[in-house]
Amino acid sequence: MMRITNKIIKYTGLVLVFTILSCDSYLDVNENPNSPEDAPISGLMINSTYESALNVYRVADITSNYVQYLASPNPASSSDTMEPISNDNTWFRLYNVMTDLTVIIEKAEEQGANHYTGAAQILMAFNLAMGVDIFGDMPFTESFTFETVTPAFDDDQQLYTTIMDFLNQGIANLQQETTVSMGDDDFIYQGDVSKWMALGNMLKARYMVHTGASASEILQAVDNGFQSNDDDAMVNFFEQDINPWANVARRNANLLLGGWISEQFIQALDGTSYPTIDPRLALMVGTTDDDEFVGTVNGAGRGNAAEQGERSTLIEDQFYTTFDSPILIATYSEQKFIEAEAAFSVDKARSYQAYLDGITAHMEMLEVAQTEIDAYLADPSVSMGEAAFTMNDIFKEKWVALFLHPETWNDARRFDYQYKDMDLPANLNSDLNGQFIRRVPYPDNEISRNGENVPSVTLLDRIFWDAN
Repeated sequence: MMRITNKIIKYTGLVLVFTILSCDSYLDVNENPNSPEDAPISGLMINSTYESALNVYRVADITSNYVQYLASPNPASSSDTMEPISNDNTWFRLYNVMTDLTVIIEKAEEQGANHYTGAAQILMAFNLAMGVDIFGDMPFTESFTFETVTPAFDDDQQLYTTIMDFLNQGIANLQQETTVSMGDDDFIYQGDVSKWMALGNMLKARYMVHTGASASEILQAVDNGFQSNDDDAMVNFFEQDINPWANVARRNANLLLGGWISEQFIQALDGTSYPTIDPRLALMVGTTDDDEFVGTVNGAGRGNAAEQGERSTLIEDQFYTTFDSPILIATYSEQKFIEAEAAFSVDKARSYQAYLDGITAHMEMLEVAQTEIDAYLADPSVSMGEAAFTMNDIFKEKWVALFLHPETWNDARRFDYQYKDMDLPANLNSDLNGQFIRRVPYPDNEISRNGENVPSVTLLDRIFWDAN
């Protein structure tokens, strides 16, 4: 794979410099491809789809300890104890992709390449939402021009309006004729426009459920969204650039410790917190040398446990940690749980069926044996019946199905962290006053470069949709 050496430099509170990936078989809009004047939209789409998936990992790397998927083997680790951490790289990478997408939209509109425009608008909504959901107010309106090097911060609630506008515009553009069609430069769907439209609707449902939109609006988006696991939005990795969670597992095996599994997650699936053993556990995390699942207490570290063999960790060659495992952007399983939540108060029968379908879809994605799927669903603590079914059941199963996905932190805050047996970590940051974290701080680089505009926040200040 060749690299185009031209660089696009823009300011979004910090200088953004990125190198665009391209291949010689892809569209080249330059008069002289050996001396490119600017980046072709095809090369930009390669970079944008690939880096959008990596941004899922980058944000999840921040949030997975907060929702107690992972726990640090070191006591009082800042990731566990919810200390303020400067997430400069994640901020930079989100803006890096959004800068690419701004250029794609501008160039595609000039060329009448409506499908590129639509896909880029959907990815813009997705990356912007990831940023807003963890940071709140962000620079956007003034971020992608040369008019200022100190862009103003836009209100988080207004940015959600922008996100929904991008999704609606993206879906509309994907339905138009196009002068140029996407293909293998689209690492998510390889140019399948119908799947891009389904993703746009699925994301509409995701963000509307955050804001408490009406059930009818959310369910309409669901109906136009994913129809099966085949529609899942993901980017697969390859031998030269392995899945980042696989890299965490590999480094841990080499005693660069990381990817240790929280006791909370283990006990939620091993029959301790809930009556039944979940067959997915063995497909998601590793066992000890004694072939047992043993988690690590968040904030407490590994104690007297050895560096290997006495605690469960991410291990190589499972669904989430094979070298070429996909990074999941959005899944049919998640959409089913969104449907279950939205329908709960207006059509409980639909809600209950969607909840069961969400479990099944995730188990089928992990390739759980059908006999084990049937046995799990037959357990009365899982299939409790429509009358006994509660919102807690939806959030618990969605938490399992979205393992290592940053959307779970949005759910945890909306749910006020009320997962069964989820306790505050040991050695909790004293500034949190005995409460769970609600947002991450603004990056140090942004404060130093654009401090006059950076809002003053604490870790307990809430994103607008978390206000109640």
